[in-house]
Amino acid sequence: MQRNDDRRDFLKKGLVLAGTAGLLGTALAPVAARAQTLGPMRRANRHDDSYIFERKPFTWPGNKTLAVWIAPNVEVWHFDSPVGQQVTPNTANRVPDVVNYAWREYGIRVGLWRIADVLDAAGVKATVALNAAVCDTFPKAMDEMKKRGWEFMGHGTTNSENLSGLSADKEKEVIQHVLRTIEKSTGRKPRGWLGTGLIETNNTLDILAEEGLSYCGDWNNDDQPYPMKVRKGKIFSIPYCMEINDIGLFLRKGYTGEQYLRSVLDQFETLYADSAKLPRVMGLPLHPMITGQPLRIQYLQRALAEMKKHERVWFATGGEIIDAYQRANPAV
Repeated sequence: MQRNDDRRDFLKKGLVLAGTAGLLGTALAPVAARAQTLGPMRRANRHDDSYIFERKPFTWPGNKTLAVWIAPNVEVWHFDSPVGQQVTPNTANRVPDVVNYAWREYGIRVGLWRIADVLDAAGVKATVALNAAVCDTFPKAMDEMKKRGWEFMGHGTTNSENLSGLSADKEKEVIQHVLRTIEKSTGRKPRGWLGTGLIETNNTLDILAEEGLSYCGDWNNDDQPYPMKVRKGKIFSIPYCMEINDIGLFLRKGYTGEQYLRSVLDQFETLYADSAKLPRVMGLPLHPMITGQPLRIQYLQRALAEMKKHERVWFATGGEIIDAYQRANPAV
C-alpha cells in the first residue's frame, strides 16, 4: 500500500513539474518578481514627466480640439509559422495552422476593402500600419490603398516576427529594410512607426529617430503627442489607444458589436469633452480580419457617423497630427 502511495506521489510531482515547465515555455508564464530593494526606481527615461493639467492650451487646425486618426493594420504572416493572431486556439503550435492563417488572410482579401468603403463614405483617410512584406506580396492591394491617399507607417516586415532580441546593428538593418521597401512601393518614406505587437528593444527609438521618422505609436501613456528622448534627432509619441483596439475588445474580451460601439463612443465622448480645455488625440486601431468581418463593419460605420456630428473633431493622419502639434508647440 505504501508503495502505491509513493508511486502516486511520484507521478503527481512529475506532472506538476512537467506542467510548470510547459507553462514557463509559453507567454503565459509569470515573470519572477525581484526581491524588494531600497534602490532607485528603474524607469524608461524616454520622456519628461508631464502632467496633463500643467500644459498650455492650443488648438488643432481649424480650431478643432480632438484629432482622430484611423489606423488599420495591414499585415502578412508566414504559412510555416504558428505565430499570429488567432480566432481559434493552436496550443500545439501546429504548422500549417490553416484555420488561423486563412482567417487572418481574409483581412486583405475582403475585410480591408469593407473598411475602405466605410472610410471612403465618411471622407476619412487612414494611416496604415504596414508590414513591409505586403508591398511585394500584395501589390494590387498597395495600389488600391495608394489611390486613396492613405498614409503608411512602418510596422515591421511581417507579423510572424518582431524586433525582440535583435542586436542594435541587426535591428537597424531590419528597420532600414522596412522603410526602404515601403518607400519603393509608395514613393514616400514612412514618417511613422508601430512595432509588430508594439514590441521595441532599448535601441528602437534611437534608430527610428536617426532614420528621420517623426512619430511612434508604441507608447500609449498620454492623450497628446509628446517628444521622446533619443540620442539624435527628434521623434514624437502619438496616442494609438490600445483600450479600444479591436483585438482586445472583440477577441480577448469577447465584446459584441454593440459593446464595441459603446466602448469606442465612450472613449470619444470623454476625450471630446476633455478637449474643450486641452486638445486631445484619439487613435482607432483596426484589424481587417476582425472589424472587416460582415458582423462587425456596421459598428465602425456607426461610430464614425456619430463622431462626424461633432464640430470640433479633426480627422487626420498620423503625420498631419504631428506636424500640427509641432507648429502649435515650436519649443518642444
